[in-house]
Amino acid sequence: MPARQGITLEIPEDIILSLKIPKDKIQKELLKELSIVLYEKHILSFGKARELAKMSKWEFQEELGKRRISRYYTEKDLMEDIKFARNK
Repeated sequence: MPARQGITLEIPEDIILSLKIPKDKIQKELLKELSIVLYEKHILSFGKARELAKMSKWEFQEELGKRRISRYYTEKDLMEDIKFARNK
């Protein structure tokens, strides 16, 4: 099976220059912000959102706490946790 490719989002240069984020941290910060919004809107599970943010489970949970975003836990989340635990 061929590997899946990701997508690339194009952000206009003037928007990038307007960001109040150090240039070397832009990609990391934007991925974190995107993942948190997608999680909060129930578009991504906790596991996939933290994976997108490239954060540990604990780091992502802490970030949600700082923003007062409640964690929801679905059956799918449980299955992902079980799968992860079995692969350890």
